[in-house]
Amino acid sequence: MNYTFTAEERKEIIALMNREIIPAIGCTEPIAVALCVAKATETLGCRPERIEARLSANVLKNAMGVGIPGTGMTGLPIAMALGAIVGKSEYELEVLKDADANAVEEGKKMIDAKCIDVDLKYNISEKLYIEIEVFAGGASAMAIISGGHTRFIHVSRCGEVLFSAEATSSQESAAPTAEVKDPELTLKRVWDFAMTAPVEELRFILEAKRLNMNAAYESLKGEYGHAIGKLFRSESERNVMGDTLHCQIVGMTTAACDARMAGAMIPVMSNSGSGNQGLTSTVPVAVYAEQIGANEEQTIRSLILSNLTVIYIKQSLGRLSALCGCVVAATGSSCGITYLMGGGYQEVTYAVKNMIANLAGMICDGAKPSCAMKCASGVSTAVVSALMAMNNRCVKSVEGIIDDDVDKSIRNLTDIGRDAMVHTDAMILRIMTSK
Repeated sequence: MNYTFTAEERKEIIALMNREIIPAIGCTEPIAVALCVAKATETLGCRPERIEARLSANVLKNAMGVGIPGTGMTGLPIAMALGAIVGKSEYELEVLKDADANAVEEGKKMIDAKCIDVDLKYNISEKLYIEIEVFAGGASAMAIISGGHTRFIHVSRCGEVLFSAEATSSQESAAPTAEVKDPELTLKRVWDFAMTAPVEELRFILEAKRLNMNAAYESLKGEYGHAIGKLFRSESERNVMGDTLHCQIVGMTTAACDARMAGAMIPVMSNSGSGNQGLTSTVPVAVYAEQIGANEEQTIRSLILSNLTVIYIKQSLGRLSALCGCVVAATGSSCGITYLMGGGYQEVTYAVKNMIANLAGMICDGAKPSCAMKCASGVSTAVVSALMAMNNRCVKSVEGIIDDDVDKSIRNLTDIGRDAMVHTDAMILRIMTSK
């Protein structure tokens, strides 16, 4: 039996999607740090002479090896410097879109002056925590982001608190706002919403398709990261890869990821605080829809199903964990592709279980160019899982962590990623910081 949504319930889910599906330029962890620097700098009222960052381990891990847009550089110092020089907090995750060559040169001077310090914040349970303090002319200002990449919980100047909020919610909001309770979801409710909501209310998702497909096409024009996307599209490699729809899906998704992780100044539509999650939940579905000649309504509903599935799974997993986000995002795209193949809700549950059975345990060892390889693994598995589902093949409850109940299977995955892999996360960080 399908769930019948009231107009108010549909409005709440659409509001949730609009909070979680937002444009971003660059990897969201260093960009969130730059955003926090921008807010602290604006509060200080002048360019800082010194910047101190105290970050949670997960933020530090995801910001160490990724390219910063428009700089040709990697890591936090240049992101922080640009946040102080040209960053505008009103731009949120596009905070560095005004950066140019002159700003980069100024940023390099700040780094050379050794006025930027980055430390680990100890004794905090929140995995997404950014604390920035800036100093100039005897004055100081502080800004803190916690629980969401744009969620400020504290702003102060010279010890005077200008804004303070509880640090417990993952609600994304760059401006002081009242907390909003997310609607409760299950996979069935996600399916029913995607299939029954008036299509005119769902057209906003086409902007995610436009941005993320554009990122893929732009990437193919250059040489970014490990150029995995171009490898899949290369004429010389087609004797190995072939020119199948499967390869097109993997190639386009990894191309977009190549550019993003290398620091290309190309905006993408993120999902649940991650650009790679946004790419992986959108591009495979969009490519499949285009190749089979799906109409606009089918395309919209498949993209809504994919992206809302990702949001649903991330509600219990959390923003950051030791579990690679492509596992979640590719699970969403597998659902969207299954629908486009003609599958119903039962086939979608099969696809989800197949994905969890295969990819559970893929570690996140920071944001970096090789993330495109993990996207390739996730997207390839998404296609295989959808094909299995359409052939009535599903991993059973006697196999591993899969349960007869698909939502319990999802919880098993997120429990492992959120709780059981805490020690894995700590070990990954130790390895990364001791090289």
